[in-house]
Amino acid sequence: MVKWFRSEEMEYISLIVNQDAAHDCLADLGRLGVIQFTDLNPDLTPFQRRFVSYVKRCDELERKLRYFAGECDKFNLTLESAGDVDTFLENAAASGAAAGSTKDQTGAQLLETLETELEGYENQLKELNSYSEKLTTEYNEKVELQEVLEKARRFFMTDAPRLAVSEMTTGGPESGAGDDKAEGLLGPEDAPGAARDMDMRFSSITGVVATEEKARFERMIFRATRGNCYVRFAPIKQPITDPSSGELIEKCVFIVFYKSVSIETKLKKICDAFDAHRYSLPDMDDAPAVDRMLTENAQELVDSRTVLLKNQDTRFRLCQMLARHTERWTWIVVREKAVYHSLNMFKSDVSGMLRGEGWVVSESAAEVREAITRAHSSMDSNMPSHIEQVPKPWPTPPTHFTTNKFTYGYQEFVNTYGIPRYREANPALFTAATFPFLFGVMYGDIGHGLFLFCAGIYLLWNEKANDKAKLGEMAAGLHSGRYMIVMMGFFAVYAGFIYNDMFSLGLNLFGSRWVFDGQYNGEVEEGAVAVQTAEFGSAESVYPFGLDPMWHVTSNELLFFNSFKMKLSVIFGIVQMFAGTCLKGINAIYFKQKLDFLFEFLPMVAFASSLFVYMIVLIFMKWIINWNSRMLSATCLEPNGDGWGSEDYKECIDGQCGVWVQCAGQGNGLCTPWGYDCTDQSTTADMCPLNFGGSGDGCQPPNLITSLINIALQPGNVDEPMYYGQAGIQNILLLIAFASVPILLLAKPYFLSKQHQSTVHHHAHDDEEHGEADEDDDHGFGEILIHQAIETIEFVLGMVSNTASYLRLWALSLAHSELATVFWEKAMVSTLNINWFAAFIGYGIFAGVTLGVLLMMDVLECFLHALRLHWVEFQNKFFAADGVRFAPYSFKQIIDDSSA
Repeated sequence: MVKWFRSEEMEYISLIVNQDAAHDCLADLGRLGVIQFTDLNPDLTPFQRRFVSYVKRCDELERKLRYFAGECDKFNLTLESAGDVDTFLENAAASGAAAGSTKDQTGAQLLETLETELEGYENQLKELNSYSEKLTTEYNEKVELQEVLEKARRFFMTDAPRLAVSEMTTGGPESGAGDDKAEGLLGPEDAPGAARDMDMRFSSITGVVATEEKARFERMIFRATRGNCYVRFAPIKQPITDPSSGELIEKCVFIVFYKSVSIETKLKKICDAFDAHRYSLPDMDDAPAVDRMLTENAQELVDSRTVLLKNQDTRFRLCQMLARHTERWTWIVVREKAVYHSLNMFKSDVSGMLRGEGWVVSESAAEVREAITRAHSSMDSNMPSHIEQVPKPWPTPPTHFTTNKFTYGYQEFVNTYGIPRYREANPALFTAATFPFLFGVMYGDIGHGLFLFCAGIYLLWNEKANDKAKLGEMAAGLHSGRYMIVMMGFFAVYAGFIYNDMFSLGLNLFGSRWVFDGQYNGEVEEGAVAVQTAEFGSAESVYPFGLDPMWHVTSNELLFFNSFKMKLSVIFGIVQMFAGTCLKGINAIYFKQKLDFLFEFLPMVAFASSLFVYMIVLIFMKWIINWNSRMLSATCLEPNGDGWGSEDYKECIDGQCGVWVQCAGQGNGLCTPWGYDCTDQSTTADMCPLNFGGSGDGCQPPNLITSLINIALQPGNVDEPMYYGQAGIQNILLLIAFASVPILLLAKPYFLSKQHQSTVHHHAHDDEEHGEADEDDDHGFGEILIHQAIETIEFVLGMVSNTASYLRLWALSLAHSELATVFWEKAMVSTLNINWFAAFIGYGIFAGVTLGVLLMMDVLECFLHALRLHWVEFQNKFFAADGVRFAPYSFKQIIDDSSA
């Protein structure tokens, strides 16, 4: 965890490698994944880089692999996994694409081998696809012709015998408008009575059109011919495959009767516009010809289907083979592309040598040197590699944290807001503990938290399976945050035990320390007051863990829980914000920023401590003071009466604690426990023995909100003090708070301007330069002062507003418990006394709203509010969030990103 507190140390190195060994060097460095290269050719476009041709070849290979994956998808074939990425990288030397590839292959040879092999598979697949499309087209034509023949014969035999004259054309669907001539059914025009028959009979066009175009097709024919035609449709039961897309399309047979050459021309154009296939039919009166054509077409249909299925089987077997290797080939191509992309960042200063620069994790610098040396030695090169650290000053180092399965989610949680600066205190270390805890404070419920905890355990149980599976965006997010979900559920259960709240019901696990009169007989009256079962302050009077369950059945339950949770929220908020302020000081010490430590951190601590930490002190004081004893000490009692000599009195007077002293009886006959004679004019301050001042004199419990407001509005006036000298101490704290503000505002800009002046005067050479320096100094001081003023206002006002913002812990917890109460009482309690069926329905409603509202919506709501408290209230006290993320040259990361 200490290592997680600050980012990894970085070194900026320069490496010079032999061009022949550069590929092997970067291949080894990519497997290490500990170096981030800097682009030394920023002025060159991507097309002017040295290895752009290799990158283009990799792009072409990726295109072919995407084509293979698409073809496999058409057969619903899942690409077989290439295994674990780490295993693939370890065996990278033997991962050539061709059967004869060896580990001695260079990068260029590996690309050539892949290109040759993939080119052959692509050509083979394209040829099969082209042949399949042609076969599918021919098969569809025969299917459509078969349907047209059957539907037309049925129509002419049943509905309109000897009605139409079919258009006479040769084989296959027609595509032109002037290729066909209508001919009478009785034969040539010079036959007897031919002219008279031609005047009485109709011509027809038959074909097939898509069912979804049927209505538009019919409407267009009606409008174009002005209703001078007769159209009939008959659906084709079996969908027809589209040759280009492979989709199944519903189609229907149509037959149109008309009596005009001009109408025929229009109909053919309409058919072409709607992509309707027209077919030539024989004379429907010639039954043998129709039967012969049906028989011949049916035989051709069987033969065409056999060839089509053979082609499909060949494509399927080829795609099966490709599915086994596509992912492995893809990883190889991605790896090679990453190598050449990184080589494009190198500069060729000397012929045959390449120079690169980059950031490397300090702990892994030795491994980098060893990898480069090993790659050069295997090449038997006369030019050794050269690695050295670049002299400072360096560019801004990137930020890198080594995370594991547990810490990864929290680090990404912080990185979403902003990347920490190099070696800055990492908020994720603290977020890992405080985020699930604050979520639990808001969501505290034993039952609901247990559901969330079990959901996290389920994700952990399936961790290995999900690591290897390709998950969607939401599932991947849940998987990466599985440990966070477990912690959120755990702290929700923990807070539920503290609140003693399970589905809005209290659990009497250890026996209540309060009892109502008649409780065991079920005769408790409205307004009855509970009494403790043991002496106040004793160990037996304290519930062992959490709150006493009796509070859940009292009339002042809401008042008590509101007070408890509100104070708890303020305490948690101030502690977390003060911790954030302390981290600012730790950063200042680490980076040796003396001005920031003295004139930012210390004034901030003084301001926060004098007002807000003091608020926590007052809260705890009010909790630990025995107010029963204090109030009793200022209470007038009748000597020897029922309340006289009560053990609740614990005050110490003159070194004697809990001793009752009888007064002289000079007043109205009543005495205080410490012996004061009460009169009718006696005030609380007169009767209190503490002499702390104010109207309560220390014997009256104060209203903390009023006391805190009066620190600033009425300095020196404490109406209900809790300890001696409270007014004076609060005045001192107020002066410290007021004094810290101008120091925070002016001290740092003043000393920065002095440092700037001394630097400018040191380098000045003449009066003119002095004048320019003074002008720049004034401008710089103004900017520094404005920046510091913004930071001062943000901190001072932020401490107030952020403290109020933490009250969302109380508000969300209150909303959760009250919603759970409403759901239980309205859905369950109100139906239990009706009958079993009503109770069954009530339970269904209760379970439904609990799942939808409390287990889903409220989880998200509490998550977002806890997120805001960390991003805004906690991190803005110290977190700059302007760092640069370390983007290592890592094959594992590159392959994972490409597979996502």
